[in-house]
Amino acid sequence: MSVDMPVRQPDSGTETREVVTRERLAADLRALGVRPGQTLLAHASLSQIGRGPSGHTPGWVEAGASTVVAALIDVLGPEGTLVTGAGTPENSLTSRSFREQTKGLQSWRVSGYLERMLAFDPQVTPTSAGAVAEAVRTAPNAERSAHPQSSFAAIGRDARELMAGHRVTCHLGEQSPLAKLYERNASVLLIGAGYRSCTAFHLAEYRYSANPPMREYSCLVREEGISRWMKYKDVVLDDGEFEIIGKSLEDKITVPIGPVGNAPSRLLPLRCVVDFAVDWLVAHRR
Repeated sequence: MSVDMPVRQPDSGTETREVVTRERLAADLRALGVRPGQTLLAHASLSQIGRGPSGHTPGWVEAGASTVVAALIDVLGPEGTLVTGAGTPENSLTSRSFREQTKGLQSWRVSGYLERMLAFDPQVTPTSAGAVAEAVRTAPNAERSAHPQSSFAAIGRDARELMAGHRVTCHLGEQSPLAKLYERNASVLLIGAGYRSCTAFHLAEYRYSANPPMREYSCLVREEGISRWMKYKDVVLDDGEFEIIGKSLEDKITVPIGPVGNAPSRLLPLRCVVDFAVDWLVAHRR
C-alpha cells in the first residue's frame, strides 16, 4: 500500500492538496468489507471522496473518477461485477429534473428547452448519475441496460447478463437489473452518498403492495436514427422517505461504516435493504 502524501499541484499556486490514490481507495474498500467476487451496486460521489479530511481542506482524486472505478475493480477482481445507475431523467417530460429545469419558464422558453432535448440512445447518451457512474458507462467492455430513463451500467463477469432484458415499462422493478441483483444477493455500496441515492429502495416500491400506485411517463428516445416520444405506465417512484428508511434500517442491523477516500461510506446487503423497505412501506406508506 502506498502512502498518500500532500503534493503541490501546478495550477494551485502555493496551495497544497491531499491526493487520494487508487491504492488508498482499494485499501479503504477492503477495510469497509468489499471482497473479491462480489456483485456490487455502487453509488459514489467523486467530490466527497476527494473533499479533504476536514471537509474543507482541498483534496482531489488522482486521475478522477476512473481511479475510483479502477480501485473498485481491483478489489472485486475478475470474478466480481460492478454496477452503477446510469439514468437519464433529462430526456423526459415527467421527471423531477424536467420540472426543476422548466419551473416558472414561459411557454416559449419551455418549447425551446424541448427543442434542445436530446433523445436517449443507450450507446452514446451520457448519464447524469455522476462522474463515477459515467466512468463505468464509458469503461471498456461496459454493458448498459436499455431503459430510456432508468438505465444501469456494469462491468465485470456478469455485466451482460445483469443488463439484459430491462423493460421500458419497468423503471426499477421485477424486469430491471435490480431484481437480478436481489436474486444474486448483491451488496449496496454508498460512497459519500445518502440513503436517498439508494436505488435498491425503489424495488420495494414495486413489492410492498399488490397494486402499487401507477402513473404515466413520457420520454424522448432515438431508434434507428429517428427521435420519437414514448409514453408508458409504471409504478410511482418517490424517494422522499428513503433517508428515514435507511436510518431505521441502521437501528435494526449493523451497517459497516467507514471512509473511502474522505467520503463517509456504507456497505449493505441488497436483499436486506429491499426486504426491510418493503416492511417499512407496508407499515407507513398509504
